[in-house]
Amino acid sequence: MTVQINTWLTDMDGVLVHEQRALPGAADFIKTLRDNDRNFLVLTNNPMYTPRDLSARLKLSGIEIPEENIWTSALATAQFVSQTIPRGSAYVIGEAGLTTALHEAGYILSDRNPDYVILGETRNYSFEAITTAIRLILDGARFICTNPDNAGPSDQGILPSTGAVAALITNVTGREPYFIGKPNPLMFRTALNRVGGHSANTAMIGDRMDTDVIAGVEAGLHTFLTLTGVTQKDQVEDYPFRPSHVVNSIADLIPIAESGVVEEVEE
Repeated sequence: MTVQINTWLTDMDGVLVHEQRALPGAADFIKTLRDNDRNFLVLTNNPMYTPRDLSARLKLSGIEIPEENIWTSALATAQFVSQTIPRGSAYVIGEAGLTTALHEAGYILSDRNPDYVILGETRNYSFEAITTAIRLILDGARFICTNPDNAGPSDQGILPSTGAVAALITNVTGREPYFIGKPNPLMFRTALNRVGGHSANTAMIGDRMDTDVIAGVEAGLHTFLTLTGVTQKDQVEDYPFRPSHVVNSIADLIPIAESGVVEEVEE
């Protein structure tokens, strides 16, 4: 049985790039999508950078992706809160990618009785800012996190990320945050709405079973696991769910991107 793929969603780190270096086939895959007028978005849980920043960083890696084809957890978070409480206010811990998205969604950033405390990612978590967030949550602010990742890479090694800081705040306040980014399928639904895609004809490419693949499965997408990132082939059997296909790298998907058709594997 064949499946028509009209829309592509792909993770960035571990699929297109690794430590700002393009992975094999990444530039050609994106070029194939653009040459064939395929709907596509690059998804990332990293809320630190704006789409314009990420587009520039990818270009330096040799991958040409317009900023309108990049969807971050910061953008998904801004869309979520603006639809839930339009033109509200938020106390934010994060970088320009998050604050810019919230400003563009009509939000006011304030530490005075905000509707939300929104925790994003930064390389400079401030104890004072975390303490303020705790106080505001205890006073009734809703607790939102852009993404659940506990750790992230840096030139100096592993650094604590949003999920780890969220756990600290939860331990003090007793309040669990609502995580917007992967593996929440909301991230994919907002992406599909952005490009006018339909789940039955959309593929998700990722390198992690515990975020990319499970979110794709829960959103009803066709899923490809690449072996150029976190998950190794022998680890796939450890999970109760499966990707539709396992490939060595995104280079293997160039013919499918060109034809728009993939053969469905029958169990």
